Amino acid sequence: MDNQLHPKKVRGFCSFRYGLAVLLHFCNVVIAAQRVCLNLTMVAMVNRTDPQDLTNTSAKTEMDYVKNPVYNWSPDIQGIIFSSIFYGILAIQIPVGYLSGIYSIKKMGTVSTAQHEMWIKWAPPLERGRLTSICLSGFMLAPFIVLLVSGFICDLLGWPMVFYIFGAYGCVLCLIWFVLVYDDPKDHPCISVNEKEYIISSLAQQASSSRQSLPIKAMLKSLPLWAISLNGFAFLWTNTLLVTYTPTFINTKLHVDIKQNGLLSGLPYLFACICGLLAGQMSDYFLSRNIFNILTIRKLFTTLGLISPVIFSMCLLYLSFNFYSTVIFLTLANATTSFCLGGGLINALDIAPRYYGFLKAVTSVIGMIGGISCSTVTGLILSQDPEFSWHKIFFLMAGINVTSITFYLIFAKGEIQEWATERQNTRL
Repeated sequence: MDNQLHPKKVRGFCSFRYGLAVLLHFCNVVIAAQRVCLNLTMVAMVNRTDPQDLTNTSAKTEMDYVKNPVYNWSPDIQGIIFSSIFYGILAIQIPVGYLSGIYSIKKMGTVSTAQHEMWIKWAPPLERGRLTSICLSGFMLAPFIVLLVSGFICDLLGWPMVFYIFGAYGCVLCLIWFVLVYDDPKDHPCISVNEKEYIISSLAQQASSSRQSLPIKAMLKSLPLWAISLNGFAFLWTNTLLVTYTPTFINTKLHVDIKQNGLLSGLPYLFACICGLLAGQMSDYFLSRNIFNILTIRKLFTTLGLISPVIFSMCLLYLSFNFYSTVIFLTLANATTSFCLGGGLINALDIAPRYYGFLKAVTSVIGMIGGISCSTVTGLILSQDPEFSWHKIFFLMAGINVTSITFYLIFAKGEIQEWATERQNTRL
């Protein structure tokens, strides 16, 4: 059994599978960057009609965004935007997540969803944490890059060039994706024989990936799956709160214009990326050295990813006395959420690798509900109770996170569930 779990290792960071992880990292950077670019330029597109005036007003419109992250639009327009985003994600992610497991992930254009299916056949069990964290950390690095360069692009070339530049970057990565990405390592023409044998042998005990009908009833009854979904809800609630309203918190508490310093406003994202990579490395290290089992590792990093932001948020309320302490606590609260990358966010790959693409899409949509709900609720609290709003906001986040982690610690599992194992076809 030990030989099956620990097949003969081949080179790590210079291997082809890590090259694919880095490629997906940059794919996720451009995906998230295009979304952040939309946020930063939305006001200019909506409120400005004179193209020649857009360049000169880019600084002002970005300032408007920071002071009011929901663009200072009326509640009905905000509701339309948030609903459109949610239903768009719901309409795209779940079907693509399922179809990417049936058809070629190379042909499924939605990289952000189809990429999860790839790791079923490309990620050895002892490397799942680091490979997936390398990929997903791209979503966290993107805002840091955008905040650094978008202002310069807008000032020098105008806001449309932001989309052209990142769009061209995405097109180049798309071409590389179609050339280098294959569904199965055994079919790839560029991978070495030793690495191919290592990956295949390490996955020998995993259930075959032959597609069967989805066990929807069993999934709905699965408490471990609900634990993962609730974890995703809490993670996106916390992440959305800290990412979107960090500038607002600094502006209201310290009356400091954080947009005067792009590096300062992007610092939490850089540290979030670093913590995400660290979580992947540490989780695989603990597993490969038999320090902890899979379930303990997932619970440990989920706890760190949900409780640490609560602790640092409470520090913001009661131990933050100046500008620097506020920035430090905000950065730590934001960065430590990334520890979830080594925990519940990849737990579905442990309990149901056969349906990982579909389950990741479903849990992502549930998480998006948390993100959208957070934006709406936080905006309402800020508008109705300016004096004690941040206490309510952070205590609400703490309640959600504590409830989620309690449920996860009780019901989470680390082994493949019965409904996700190979089933014999008894039909004649």
